[in-house]
Amino acid sequence: MGHALIVEDDPAVAEAMAALIAAEGFSAVTARSLRDARRQLATRAPDLVLLDLQLPDGQGLDLLRDTEQLANTEVVLVTGHASIETSIQALRLGVADYLVKPFNIKQLQGILSRLMQPSTLKAELEDLRAELERSGRFGHMVGRSAPMRQVYEQIARVAGSAVTVLITGESGSGKEVAARTIHDLSRRRHQPFLAVNCGAISPHLIESEIFGHEKGSFTGADRQHLGFFERAHGGTLFLDEVTEMPPELQVKLLRVLETGSFMRVGSTTPVETDVRVIAATNRIPTEAVASGKLREDLMYRLDVFPIRMPSLHERPDDIPMLAEHFLQDICRREGVTKRLSPAAVAALARQRWPGNVRDLRNVVQRIYLMADGREIGDEWIHPGASNTAVHARTTGAAAADVPEEAAAGEDTITVRIGQPLADIEREVILATLKRFDHHKERTAAALGVSLKTLYNRLKDYSADK
Repeated sequence: MGHALIVEDDPAVAEAMAALIAAEGFSAVTARSLRDARRQLATRAPDLVLLDLQLPDGQGLDLLRDTEQLANTEVVLVTGHASIETSIQALRLGVADYLVKPFNIKQLQGILSRLMQPSTLKAELEDLRAELERSGRFGHMVGRSAPMRQVYEQIARVAGSAVTVLITGESGSGKEVAARTIHDLSRRRHQPFLAVNCGAISPHLIESEIFGHEKGSFTGADRQHLGFFERAHGGTLFLDEVTEMPPELQVKLLRVLETGSFMRVGSTTPVETDVRVIAATNRIPTEAVASGKLREDLMYRLDVFPIRMPSLHERPDDIPMLAEHFLQDICRREGVTKRLSPAAVAALARQRWPGNVRDLRNVVQRIYLMADGREIGDEWIHPGASNTAVHARTTGAAAADVPEEAAAGEDTITVRIGQPLADIEREVILATLKRFDHHKERTAAALGVSLKTLYNRLKDYSADK
């Protein structure tokens, strides 16, 4: 049985929390000030501290700054308003979670069920760091480069907390893998991890998919449907490409993040939920706000702890390790072991990989299938091996940077030096689409992007007309 200390100056709230905690099998004592809390800590070190932010003799966080007895205690902040500033400050001081008054009973029950000593989490992180040095793996992620080590340290810092995370980076750079690693290192690891691609769901269905609906709420709703927030209860909900979510739905998402409750489509009854949200986008958040793709208030609520995934060309040292990782996975699935020759590894390392890690994985799959023997040579790896069929030829001095063999026999477009990158991207996408007779799947594969990303870009171009 665990022991809890409730530091709360409102006697009614303190007693209600003590009763709920006792019902979950914990012993509980209360303190109404920092002074009382320090006295209780000197008597018995608790497994859990529920700490009010505002107390008569100071800030609740002051208790964390000057008390050694909390070194192996899980601390949950209780506050009337979970501001971004409070969340960041709490993260720095090692707070595991927070409750917003009036507190959500399901959230409190979830916190009690996830109780884990900080020393246990610390030991797990040390094991992961040792595994990184041995094999180059950190959870689900692969690579020892400096940019990736920075990502690992950020994940290690935020995983054990309840802070909302916003992961940015190019398509194919591994945002979902990072989110899954955060979940697996968190106290929610034994609960669901659900990934939602906001750009791949019809705008007419996305509200129902995320929040659920009641029977009869619209034509075709012949039964009650539980949305992702209910199905991910106690765990983590990964909202990929969150900037593709309709603005009216972003308002409802903001409310869930602030109150911990939502309503199904066709219902007026709030549903309480205990879910950690990790969001991701391949857009720059501030630019998404400026273009109307993301509400500013939602950006600030999601961007409490930002993590940027580096593109593959920023971490070239990781390419051989990633290629070998993908090859081993393919060999296990196919049942035939093959190996990359030194020439193949060198050829892979020379590519630019516009589709990033996903692009590399696809090429490794292709050359595995094309290789006749047990050794994979470089004959199927050529300039443009990352499936990019349209090469941009620049005008002026920079034209010499494009190898002749890269453009020979391929379609070309002309790019002016100083031309905006957004315009270049548009020209390349539309030219590639035309090259493949408007076959979207082949176009997406050639560009090294997901089909969803291609649809999003084409939708943007259509709206600009």
